[in-house]
Amino acid sequence: MFVRACRGRSVPHTPVWFMRQAGRSLPEYRKIREGVGMLESCRRPDLVTEITLQPVRRHGVDAAILFSDIVVPLAAAGVDLDIVPGTGPVVAEPIRTAADVAALGTLEPGDVSYVDEAVRLLVPELGATPLIGFAGAPFTLASYLIEGGPSRTYLKTKAMMYGDPDLWNELCGKLADITLAFLRVQVGAGVSAVQLFDSWAGALSEADYRRFVLPHSARVLSGLQDAGVPRIHFGVGTGVLLQAMGEAGADVVGVDWRTPLDRATTVIGPDRSVQGNLDPAILFAPWEVVEREARRVVAEGRAAPGHVFNLGHGVMPETDPEVLTRLVELIHTL
Repeated sequence: MFVRACRGRSVPHTPVWFMRQAGRSLPEYRKIREGVGMLESCRRPDLVTEITLQPVRRHGVDAAILFSDIVVPLAAAGVDLDIVPGTGPVVAEPIRTAADVAALGTLEPGDVSYVDEAVRLLVPELGATPLIGFAGAPFTLASYLIEGGPSRTYLKTKAMMYGDPDLWNELCGKLADITLAFLRVQVGAGVSAVQLFDSWAGALSEADYRRFVLPHSARVLSGLQDAGVPRIHFGVGTGVLLQAMGEAGADVVGVDWRTPLDRATTVIGPDRSVQGNLDPAILFAPWEVVEREARRVVAEGRAAPGHVFNLGHGVMPETDPEVLTRLVELIHTL
């Protein structure tokens, strides 16, 4: 059903899954992660399998997403980084020069054999429930590597982008290769769909996105054109970029909560499905508000050839899991 919706085919009800559904909002997740670092968790197929399954068991969602992190392939390619609790990915030696870019390694399938193993363990466990693989898009990965960690302004990233476009394109070209290799491992192991996260692309104008980002994201997505699985493309704050993101080549465009899905569809085009887009903060409102807004999102999603219900970004750690379960049950009745 999830795959059918991604492809714009008829479904008995709107399928639903949540970004960050396997995460800090679940007490069973917090328990199993006690004393285990994030990167280590992502490299242990037993933990990846259990954590990926947890929200499927609890919420009855229509798709699982592989438990991992967008910087996993960077670490596997030799980048010295860590995922610091409360901060996020931190890079020991940020990339700033041509020599830094030249030193960036490549990714071979064997470098992420634990991901291959985890997917192969998960597919039979999930049965009819599809598994979504994912990776970070070149721009978002580049921003972490250049800034050295999370940023609100992306000043160093934009300084390279504007000041040395050749170096920028060389870096993003390498990151596109790493991302594509990472996704191909997941597809080869059996995932039913993939999602490309360009989490921070909303920091750009449409003109800059088209010039500096679109070619590299399109390279990743076109590299999976013959993979036989739907490709989802998602970013935050991307209302002005939706048309360009649709042109990047995904089958489904994820829309954050700022743009109604029916309006997004007119921009993206009638040949692509949409995913989204309930504001994650609404889950903290009284249930009647959650229900009203969920019904609105489903109604607006009918303008697209296919709609996968999701939040407009990830589940917040403080979210009550019972609300998520109840929301899934509601969507399945619509």
